Amino acid sequence: MRPQRLLILLALASAPLLSACVLDSATVRDAAQSAGFTPKPPQSADFVVQSRRENTDYLPVGVSAPPRTIRAKSATGVKDLEADLDASRRRNEAKGKDAAKAVVPAAR
Repeated sequence: MRPQRLLILLALASAPLLSACVLDSATVRDAAQSAGFTPKPPQSADFVVQSRRENTDYLPVGVSAPPRTIRAKSATGVKDLEADLDASRRRNEAKGKDAAKAVVPAAR
């Protein structure tokens, strides 16, 4: 067999193995680390380890967030809230007008 064909066959045979490394599969990565083909990951500095929280509330990738306990207001609920806020605004404006009348103008 010619050397060129041998190299091509070797490249084709090793392609699936090398492409598995690209997928970052834990099995392939761990096997490569234990065989000594990859460097060991560096240890985190002490201040980094100490500053990390033990219980994080992060969701793992691929996990959906839990359903919310508070539901959104219905259309009638939103309209009722708007009416309450408008009434409160009108009361505050009326109180402001009354307060402005009570202020004595500055002497000239």
